[in-house]
Formats: sequence, C-alpha cells, structure tokens
Amino acid sequence: MKKITYLVSLILCLFLVACGDDVKKLGDSPGDTATAYFDALYNQQDLQKATTMATPNLTRIMKSYGTAKQFTRNLVNMQYDEVIIEVDMTNMSVREQYGDNAKINLIFTGYLNGNKIDDMRSVKMLRKKGKWYIDKIVADPYAR
Repeated sequence: MKKITYLVSLILCLFLVACGDDVKKLGDSPGDTATAYFDALYNQQDLQKATTMATPNLTRIMKSYGTAKQFTRNLVNMQYDEVIIEVDMTNMSVREQYGDNAKINLIFTGYLNGNKIDDMRSVKMLRKKGKWYIDKIVADPYAR
C-alpha cells in the first residue's frame, strides 16, 4: 500500500511540474516591447517607465519634453484619453525577430474628447543583449 501511495504521489508531482506557465516575458519579442512602450506613454502616463524601453538617444529626446503627454503630443503627434494598442500582424516578417533590427507597425484605437480615433505608427527597434528597445518612431508620411 505504501508503494502505491508513493507511486501515485510521484505521478501527480510530475503532472504538476509539467504544467508550467508559458507566459512570455516583456522583451521576448519586438511587438511586446513596442506595445508596452506606448502603453506606458498613453495609458499609464509614465515617461520614466517608457524610457527603460528606449535606446539612449531616444531616451534623451523623450526626457527633453518633460512629460509623457508633451512627448506624445509633439513628437509622436497623436493624442488620446484612452487607447488600445495592437501589433499589425498583416505584414509581419518572421526574419524580423531573428535579426537585431525590426520595424513594427502598431494600430492605435482610442478616444479623445469622446471622439474615436484610429491611427497607425511604425517604430524601428534594436536588440541589445537579448532585449528589444525602441530606437525611432517613424514619422507619419501622411501628416501635415
């Protein structure tokens, strides 16, 4: 009886260990980092958190604006009261994730003063020591 109890508990432990969590960590993919970066800027209004996901050159530019709201209004040229950020998967290349450079397209769906605003931006990213960083926010070619 003791052997059966030991065997059953061993099998249960193996099942519990095998059911690990497959949650992706921040920085695993360029899309995750880009989404977290803009979420920090727009939804959390946290410029300091966003600077941890940017290259030193972009961080210097971001800090010169003082606040997340000023940075997003002047440099990114988009304003939202609340926004949902998604990675545009329609033109995603698998090779982007294996190199050290990536260009990610993001779709923004949000509201400003009760009006719904849809927009799209591209960001150029660099990978350093296995972690992705925003290097440049590509200017909207259709903006005035």
